[in-house]
Amino acid sequence: MNVRCDDVLLWMRLPWTMVEVDLLGSGNAFLPSGRFHSFLMIDKHIIIDCPPTALASLRKAKISPADIDTILITHVHGDHVFGFPFFLLERKYISDREGTKPLTVAGSKIVKDRLSELCKLAYPGSLDEMLQEINWVDVPDLEGWSMERFEVFHEPSVEPHGWMLNNDEGWSMLHSGDSGPCDELWNRIQKCSFAVVEMGVPEYVETDEHHKPSDINKLAELCPDTILILTHTYIDSDYPILTTDVPEFPKNVIHGEDGMSFVLDKSGQIC
Repeated sequence: MNVRCDDVLLWMRLPWTMVEVDLLGSGNAFLPSGRFHSFLMIDKHIIIDCPPTALASLRKAKISPADIDTILITHVHGDHVFGFPFFLLERKYISDREGTKPLTVAGSKIVKDRLSELCKLAYPGSLDEMLQEINWVDVPDLEGWSMERFEVFHEPSVEPHGWMLNNDEGWSMLHSGDSGPCDELWNRIQKCSFAVVEMGVPEYVETDEHHKPSDINKLAELCPDTILILTHTYIDSDYPILTTDVPEFPKNVIHGEDGMSFVLDKSGQIC
């Protein structure tokens, strides 16, 4: 499923106002059938997290890893960052052999140490120079955006955060990372026209560190003017392992599927 502007003239008139958001993966840690791990790309050069299936997702979307210049890390659980060594290795030996493409990695204080350790475990000595050349930052400085990293409610040892991206045109979008319901997240979602939110577990799972369907319904009611894209889902897309049944949601909720694309206009609305 693709949600796009079909009017080519609109693209020609206002190309600078458009933001493209690609849901390259939509599954939780257990990889429901038909899904890669949750993975988002913005304007073909920004990615949020780098999961184990990142390279597969990028290949399927025909995106070169060398074209990615910014990675926003939400937290360091394996299903969100264990693709990083493979991402760097591919750039080194295939898509950026000359080492001319800069890369910025943004996240909390744990991110540099954890990702560096991961690369050294995966490929000892092979990625050391690349790790030194990465621009490690708390929050990146990107043209057209001001960005905020904020704490969310999840396992504290992995330093969970969401990302809020404020567009220079005056609208905002958000990625929740992994989080259960919390004021810091929900209050920010109310300020956004577009938000990507995880729904990692079914209703019967006893946890408050992920959103459940009932939480999404409450959030949608609280934020009727925000389009909510659900990712990190537990629901199978192909054949049933757990379930293929998608709960009934309000009209401002879209249950994500791998390969969904959204084009946002100068007001942050889906074209």
